[in-house]
Amino acid sequence: MKNWYSICALNDGAEISIYDEIGAYGVSAKAFLADLGKLPDATPLTLRLNSPGGSVFDAVAIYNALQRHAGIVTVSIDGIAASAASYIAMAGDEIIMPENAFLMIHDPSGMVMGTAADMRAMAEALDKIGASLIKGYAAKSGKTEKDIAKLMAKETWLDAAEAVDMGLADTLAAPVKMAASFDVSQFQNTPPEIVEAVKPAEKPTMAVVEPTPKPEPSTKADPVPEPVQKPAPGAKIKPVVAAVAPQPKPETAPISDPAAIRSEAMVYAKTVVDLCRLAGQPQMAAGFLASETSLEDIRKSLIDARAADDPDISSTHPQPGKHSDSRPWADVIAQTFKRKG
Repeated sequence: MKNWYSICALNDGAEISIYDEIGAYGVSAKAFLADLGKLPDATPLTLRLNSPGGSVFDAVAIYNALQRHAGIVTVSIDGIAASAASYIAMAGDEIIMPENAFLMIHDPSGMVMGTAADMRAMAEALDKIGASLIKGYAAKSGKTEKDIAKLMAKETWLDAAEAVDMGLADTLAAPVKMAASFDVSQFQNTPPEIVEAVKPAEKPTMAVVEPTPKPEPSTKADPVPEPVQKPAPGAKIKPVVAAVAPQPKPETAPISDPAAIRSEAMVYAKTVVDLCRLAGQPQMAAGFLASETSLEDIRKSLIDARAADDPDISSTHPQPGKHSDSRPWADVIAQTFKRKG
């Protein structure tokens, strides 16, 4: 279990923390439901959120599980609850937001590769998902579904006071410091203060100083110092200024940013897995990742693999472990509700 997701029992209830993505690369619904099922039915829960969102399917499953829970659910948005994470927040009987926290809602989005029938199936799926999300936000806020739909269409970011005014949150709390860094570049209208707050902190560079070489021993005899003559009485003494060569500034060695490396690796891994799923070849992903194959070569390999399959391509692309009549978009939009634009 990653250190940014935890669930622990307290003296009176339990506390759940989700401080990263929702879905296969972060907090999955399967893991969440398994942990939640270990608690007594009426356990009071405190859910702490600081997440950029992720898979809408996992978010809906987590939301439904919290809605079914018999105990009181209190949601605290410790930084941001964006995209799919904001929908999870709506399951709270009380939603608490520090004054510097943000909540974001937007239309679900996804990607698909295939025939025109696949494209239409994706559009229909997104319409159904969007309608379900609208109902959840409207039920919490008391706003009309039409009003919520307008806010989602333009990707709306709400600070704590605005969220409380709209009914999407219940209580204002004292400001807190965000405890996680996210990639929010996929969103269109991210407030500047969010961009500044979630970016990795700049780390100081370390100066590399070359060791001073030891002087080689001299084979010559030490020169005899000349006698120092005292100045004549009344003579003026001119100061002697020693010329000192300027010392070159030590070069600095760049230090790799672990957060940037992790982010780049995650983007690559997600892209590889998505491409393989879209091509109906999920079993090829592990090999590509192990050999760090370039995305261009992966696309070529997947095209060749697809061409080698039976020429009868229908609108159904079964996935391993799922029923044979699964909809073609079931795995394709694992990143739904996360990517925008």
